[in-house]
Amino acid sequence: MTRTIPHFVGGSLLTPDEGRFADVFDPSSGAVQARVPLASADEVRAVIDDAEAAQSGWAATNPQKRARVLLRFLDLVQREMQPLAELLASEHGKTVDDAKGDIQRGLEVIEFAAGAPHLLKGEYSTGAGAGIDVYSMRQPLGVVAAITPFNFPAMIPLWKAGPALAAGNAVVLKPSERDPSVPVRLAELFLEAGLPAGVLNVVHGDKEAVDALLTDDRIKAVGFVGSTPIAEYIYSTAAAHGKRAQCFGGAKNHMIVMPDADLDQAVDALIGAGYGSAGERCMAISVAVPVGEETADALAAKLMERVAKLRVGSSLAADVDYGPLVTREAVERVEGYIQQGVDEGATLLADGRGFTVPGHEEGFYLGPTLFDHVTSDMAIYREEIFGPVLVIARADDYEQALRMASEHEYGNGVAIFTRDGDAARDFAARVEVGMVGVNVPIPVPIAYFTFGGWKRSGFGDLNQHGADAFRFYTKTKTVTSRWPSGIKDGASFVIPTMH
Repeated sequence: MTRTIPHFVGGSLLTPDEGRFADVFDPSSGAVQARVPLASADEVRAVIDDAEAAQSGWAATNPQKRARVLLRFLDLVQREMQPLAELLASEHGKTVDDAKGDIQRGLEVIEFAAGAPHLLKGEYSTGAGAGIDVYSMRQPLGVVAAITPFNFPAMIPLWKAGPALAAGNAVVLKPSERDPSVPVRLAELFLEAGLPAGVLNVVHGDKEAVDALLTDDRIKAVGFVGSTPIAEYIYSTAAAHGKRAQCFGGAKNHMIVMPDADLDQAVDALIGAGYGSAGERCMAISVAVPVGEETADALAAKLMERVAKLRVGSSLAADVDYGPLVTREAVERVEGYIQQGVDEGATLLADGRGFTVPGHEEGFYLGPTLFDHVTSDMAIYREEIFGPVLVIARADDYEQALRMASEHEYGNGVAIFTRDGDAARDFAARVEVGMVGVNVPIPVPIAYFTFGGWKRSGFGDLNQHGADAFRFYTKTKTVTSRWPSGIKDGASFVIPTMH
């Protein structure tokens, strides 16, 4: 009998006997390995009941004790890293080593969030006026929601939950129904670390569950990562219901390769950033922009040589570079983009369609694909493919390369490879993209800086992790205090000033 992945509500695993369910696949074999319940709106509201009941007690817990829970959680996850990574890989399709990186980048935000006693400190001004002190305090919002994607089933839930919990909120997490097991296990480990029951809940579902979270007045803020159309929907719906929203969408990340760049280093970067995790990363490099024909020809030749040597196989295999895509539908969608690129006149240097792995013929595999002579009017340049497809879009000079990255509708990440400090400095200052790498192909900021894209890659005023996360998950209260000293000033009918 197929196992059922439970919700985690009020500190307990909850497996419904009836209702709607979705299949959870093993991408490496193509077989159904579990089913996941899809919560109804009424079930979501019941989860919010539990979160609301638990939140006030958690908020009253001092920040240092909340931080200690996070520190114990770090230790528990590190001890369970291998089985967690294998579980993640078995549902997502990324390799076990890549899954460990997924978990570790989430833990780095937990480490940062453990600094909550400092990060939640307000400001204080004594003697702001005659006998007047002014101070501010940061207080939790209440119950918040996190709606997270399939491609990072550990990292993004931890990016959302860590700062929110450290700030004293309760969290309702709605992870992707494609790979839901790791979020449930992480919630169990939080409970084991000392988090009170009901403060972190995991509820599975689809649009019905999402809409229930977006429209319930008790949810004060929503964090989301996923595709741009859904990010726009969640942002606008949350705002219409008076909620804070922090929504991150799609990407089309460029990597500019200057004529003076170390081409071997650049090719290594493109291979890892373009094909790692089968390209299912919002920070994947999907567009290589060599500057000048000589650079482009040399880069294309080196990429073809390296692409031919990439190893694709089961996510649990020890000797592969990347594994399968998450679903059969994902493979079909990416294959559709490859055909579209051919139809629009791009040069197909490597075709990953029809790729199979011996012994795993029904798995969701796609071989590495490489296009050259891609132009800005082609769909494979304009749209996020989210698969192991790298395109080369040639630029005549530096200014054209800069415009290509800046004028694209997405503005998530970008990189430049060069030995010229002036060019790198100018590029970082002028490019219209939120995260920039200089000889770094995947410019994901470290945990104490913030992560966020521009334009149609991000919706909302505050970014993920770093100080922005604590601003997002708290509200600021400012107190102006005056203690009577026996002096009576009489009634005043003008606005107070500091004179």
